[in-house]
Amino acid sequence: MKVETLKNILVARATGTYVETEDYKQLRQELISSPFVKARLPKFVLTCRSTNEFWGFIKPQFSTYSERRDFLRTEFSDLLSALEKESETPSDKLVSNSMGVSSVFIQESWEKALQRRSSDPEGAITAARALLESVCKYILDSDGQLYEENADLPKLYSLVAKHLNLSPSQHTEQIFKQILGGCHTVVEGLGALRNRHGDAHGKSSSAVRPAPRHAELAVNLAGATATFLLQTMESRKQK
Repeated sequence: MKVETLKNILVARATGTYVETEDYKQLRQELISSPFVKARLPKFVLTCRSTNEFWGFIKPQFSTYSERRDFLRTEFSDLLSALEKESETPSDKLVSNSMGVSSVFIQESWEKALQRRSSDPEGAITAARALLESVCKYILDSDGQLYEENADLPKLYSLVAKHLNLSPSQHTEQIFKQILGGCHTVVEGLGALRNRHGDAHGKSSSAVRPAPRHAELAVNLAGATATFLLQTMESRKQK
């Protein structure tokens, strides 16, 4: 996160460990160009155009490194909290609650996907696919269903869909066949997206990097699909 990076630069400058570069000036310019961020930035960031100007501000204010760290932590706290809240989507909490019935690894994959959406789109896409793979294996393991350890995501999903009666071929009503077929298409698309734009494979210098909106879509689709599968499994158990 750019705000966190800016704060760390200022902490380094305030504690004598910063090597002068243009990073602060570039980050500062990017951040003040956003009305949302600019309105919440500490006032000294708006007035200090370089780390040397910031040093002139912070040095007489506090005599110890500890005081300076505490000051900066407090000054940036509201902005960082606002950005975290801004990055949440209405479905995040709902999906997170569904993940609570599953394994620790599934919960960790979901948290990684959420956290990386804006700062690391490629990592978020990889985590989204890992989430679905983990959910599929969790369901198959929980119900004693066999599968090949090296099975890819579409194969795992097909096994789970058939086991949970979610395969289009198991239904006669056209609308259900269409919806369930769409779920399978989404899963195949997420697998292909990860192979092409995730961070699990090396990339050429001309490769197109995914944007945060692409990661947002991938994570939301993976979360919704994972929730549907887990809730279906729980519903079958209750019956």
